Parts: sequence; C-alpha cells; structure tokens
Amino acid sequence: MLETENRFTNLLLISSSNVYGYSYLDHAETEIRQVLGRIQHVVFIPFAMYDHDAYAAKAEERFRRMGYALDSAHSTSAPKRLVEKADAIFVGGGNTFRLLKALYDFDLLDCIKKRIEMGVPFIGSSAGSIIACPTLKTTKDMPVVEPPSFDALRLVAFQISPHYLDPDPNSTHMGETQEERIMQYLEENDRPVVGLREGTMLRVYRGVVILRGSTSARVFRRGISPVEFQPGARLTAVTESADTRLQ
Repeated sequence: MLETENRFTNLLLISSSNVYGYSYLDHAETEIRQVLGRIQHVVFIPFAMYDHDAYAAKAEERFRRMGYALDSAHSTSAPKRLVEKADAIFVGGGNTFRLLKALYDFDLLDCIKKRIEMGVPFIGSSAGSIIACPTLKTTKDMPVVEPPSFDALRLVAFQISPHYLDPDPNSTHMGETQEERIMQYLEENDRPVVGLREGTMLRVYRGVVILRGSTSARVFRRGISPVEFQPGARLTAVTESADTRLQ
C-alpha cells in the first residue's frame, strides 16, 4: 500500500507552491493550518533556490499572514541545531539537486528525519516534496549541482512526480512526456510514483496517504496501468503486487 513506515509521521506534500489563479501557497493554506495546528514557529529550508534571502523573505511574509513565525535555516551559522529544535519544518521548492546537495552539505538529512519520526510536522512543496521520498530520481530538474547521493529522506515508501502534466494529444512536440519519463523510471525501479498535478497535495498522517486539492492524481506502478485518484481518496490501491517497504 502507499503507506509510510512511521505511524507518527505528519506530512503535507504539495505539488507546487504556485497555482494559476492563486497567490503563493494560497491553495494549500487550509491544509497547512491543519498540519501545523497550534504550532507557532516553523523552520524554513530555502536551499532549493539560489537567493536564500529573497526566498526566506517571501515564505516568512506568507506564513506571517497565516499567523506563524518562520525562521530560515540559512540565517544561522548552525542550521542543524535550528532543525534539531524545530516545532515544524517547511522545505520550499526549486531545484531538487541543489536542495539535496545542501542537505548533505549541512548534515541535515538525519536530523530532519529524526524530528519527523518524533511527530514534528513536515511540509514540502515541489522539490521539498520529492526529498520526502526515498530518492530524487523522479525530479524533472536539471542537475545543476551534484549531491553525494540520490538518496533522500525516505519519509514515505513511494516517489512523487510533481507538476504532473498529461500528454497533449494535439501537441506537435516530439519530446518525451512526463508519463514516458515515469515509465522509464519504472523500467529500472519497482516503486510506485504519484503524478501530482498542480493544485494537488498528499496529506500523510498516521501511516495513511490521502489526496487533497482541486484535481485528481495519477499513480503509476510497474506492470500495472496507471490509476486516477480523486481528491479525498486514500491512495492504497494498485500496490499490492510488490513490496514497497523501505529497506
């Protein structure tokens, strides 16, 4: 099943912070509030973007309007200590390779995972959602930097492909579609992939994965036809034929 290994995990994995017709994170505000509850302070991981100051300022302003204080990990000489004391963690989107390399460089992977395993809420968007997966192999980003490994946080037992776009039957573009790239991943890897369209997100709580948002998501498995899930659905189907437990 599309389940997490840790029953204390409290995650919100967002396809995209920006959705047409909405301002930054507006479409996800209700879910963000539900995940954070009465928590007042959030640690922000801005490393997917090059300009950390500008990115942190944007996130800080948005969270302040929701009633939360936000501290950015780049603003301290000891980001690991900040994360170790975090009440909640938000990892923003950008380039997944850059983000994962920074998490290795600052030795943040293990301490983020330990905090999540203790029940600390985790919010990821785009690249921030991918690094909650076992690896970054389903990113569409260019490898502008080289992390030591493709291994990520492994908070869930499946992969996410955010910003999922359906093939356009009227397009004359001859390049690979996102679906074709996911199928290539499945030729080499036997782990489910959730194609998250913009406007969708996964709410992961106590081991259960539920689709939230304004449209459906597409789940891919090796040797099985892709399956559509509607908002509110529990993503547990099409995974019984193979073991997806994290090793």
